[in-house]
Amino acid sequence: MSFCTAAAALLVSAALLHAQTPATIPLSETQALQRAGRNLFGQDCAFCHGKDAGGGETGPDLTGSALVAADVNGNKIGPVIRQGRPDKGMPAFHLSDPDIAALVAFIHYQQHQSELHPGARRRVDVSDLQSGDAEAGKRYFNGAGGCAACHSASGDLAGVARRYIGLKLEQQLLYPSGAKAKVTVTLPSGQALTGTLNYRDEFAIGMVDENGWYHSWPAGAVKYKIDDPVQAHAELLGKYTDDDIHNLMAYLQTLK
Repeated sequence: MSFCTAAAALLVSAALLHAQTPATIPLSETQALQRAGRNLFGQDCAFCHGKDAGGGETGPDLTGSALVAADVNGNKIGPVIRQGRPDKGMPAFHLSDPDIAALVAFIHYQQHQSELHPGARRRVDVSDLQSGDAEAGKRYFNGAGGCAACHSASGDLAGVARRYIGLKLEQQLLYPSGAKAKVTVTLPSGQALTGTLNYRDEFAIGMVDENGWYHSWPAGAVKYKIDDPVQAHAELLGKYTDDDIHNLMAYLQTLK
């Protein structure tokens, strides 16, 4: 084999080897930052906010967050990460500036992706829940719905639209959480005790009285009456029309 032939063979072999080996394209600085942010987000944030920042069991959807939309280079997101939001169950995270920058890059990327695919959104915007007639909702609240028997617009529901916004408000309307049942227990002697229901099954009933003392009795040994606000809401679920819910939501959102 001549020198030229051997050299040509080597060139062909090198070309084939190059064709079989995928080229490694370096990531841009922004892409590298987003990838680092994805890893950090999955480690520290996904449990609450979902792996794609679209919302989780306890954390809101960051892709539709007004704070994220107003953020410029982490000036809004960074302080929230560092200081947390203890009142909403979010702890503070002690992260370096590069880690904060990576998280910010990832969150903004996910927000951009969400805007590119609006039909795939999983969130419910506040405006989606304002399609009802507030006056009709007020009439239902005070009339056919029977809501005024337990609630007051100027009492327990004053400011409810500030405490619960959008879907959270509708969830409280349909499936209220944190509402405690009251119970009145009448003893064989005729004495009646009233307090907060603490325990109940087929064998026993327990309550905490207004002074914080716990009492319990065999269920068959006393008479008792339970006032459970959650049960009242559950019974309404089978009676609501779509218009009832839309109108009630429109009315409740005026109680600020």
